[in-house]
Amino acid sequence: MDGPRPSIVFVLWGTVMPNTIVVGAQWGDEAKGKIVDCLAQKAGMVVRYGGGNNAGHTVTANGETFKFHLIPSGILNPSVLCIVADGVVIDPAVLLKEISELTSRGLNPDNLKISNHAHVILPYHRILDHLEEARRGKSAIGTTGRGIGPAYVDKAARVGIRMHELIDPVRFEKRLRDVVSDKNRLLTRFYEADPIDVEAVLAEYQEYAKQLAPFVCDTSELVDKAVRDGSGIVFEGAQGTLLDLDLGTYPYVTSSHPIAGGACLGTGIGPTHIDAVLGVAKSYTTRVGAGVFPTELLDETGDYIRERGHEYGTTTGRPRRCGWMDALILKFAAQINGLTCLTLGHLDVLSGLETVKICVGYQYNGKVLDRIPCDLTNLIGLEPVYEELPGWSEELEYVTTIEAIPANCMMYIKRVEELVGVPVAAISVGPAREQTILMPGVDSGLS
Repeated sequence: MDGPRPSIVFVLWGTVMPNTIVVGAQWGDEAKGKIVDCLAQKAGMVVRYGGGNNAGHTVTANGETFKFHLIPSGILNPSVLCIVADGVVIDPAVLLKEISELTSRGLNPDNLKISNHAHVILPYHRILDHLEEARRGKSAIGTTGRGIGPAYVDKAARVGIRMHELIDPVRFEKRLRDVVSDKNRLLTRFYEADPIDVEAVLAEYQEYAKQLAPFVCDTSELVDKAVRDGSGIVFEGAQGTLLDLDLGTYPYVTSSHPIAGGACLGTGIGPTHIDAVLGVAKSYTTRVGAGVFPTELLDETGDYIRERGHEYGTTTGRPRRCGWMDALILKFAAQINGLTCLTLGHLDVLSGLETVKICVGYQYNGKVLDRIPCDLTNLIGLEPVYEELPGWSEELEYVTTIEAIPANCMMYIKRVEELVGVPVAAISVGPAREQTILMPGVDSGLS
């Protein structure tokens, strides 16, 4: 990319921390957790703004690996206030397990706060998730089965139960009995499944409520205070751009808004308070579950990438589908998120390949498309158009400076930058914090 880099790129490790949204620029699993953890070194607050425990964010710090599903990835920094915001759907059992795991490893979760407006995942959500996937048969979406979609359905239908109701014993019992009555009719009459035992659910969730009540508050007030204080907020997205409910590869999408706009919807912050949007991308492409994947590699190269990149789901353990970098996807992500910069990760995974490829267009019906068509999911016979670059044999795991990056690898980075039209602010050569390298040309401060 020609010309000076925007000073906002300095968001990564500058002396001033703007309010920054971290968003997945592909189909998720881009290592957003690592970038959030790095940014949290300078921030006063990290806010998880959407999704549920269908997301898995892995953070490696001080030789230890942590896997988060609901707790924000900034939790390893005790001075950072971590918020699970309004837009998240919460499985109380999963959240409590994560809190317990942190405590068992000597970490104090007192810096965690949970929105009183966040919706609760209940047993019938998980049951309906599995039943609906089974009903779809070959057209199954490929959900994680965690109940996230049905929880968002209830939210949109205005019958969901929120955290402030969960921790109110009287209100929770009334709401639960009313909802379970309706759900049991659905389960038994439509799906011909067993009904929910409301007494068992009530007893189980009342215990969860007691344990979670100290963490629940009006988090929108806390976010607003952080904005006014200028302490710096990192908004942590889950999943990725192409899984957005409105703008992703529908219907094979998630049930929320992982794009940058979702940060405003899911937290109560206005868009004028956002200073930067950082897109996180892999140097190749992966996808979990069903749906279109133009650059998927069903060969030895795909297997090579999967094994070197340990491409298995953090949440489910499912092997991820792997393929070449798709520049059209990143250009689309830059457009709809308003990306100010990119981080390009997993470059170490591509070491050892004789050549590397980047998709620069799609061949369809005798034409070459230079952008993602709106009906990408249903375009049978679409083929990627590749640009081929020389690979590199050098291992990158222990590279610590930009000068030590192999010439062919640097050529690849620059080409991605040119194709997407967004500056690459940093690259990643491994999972640890110190395996993140800033690109040259970064300003010394915000303009």
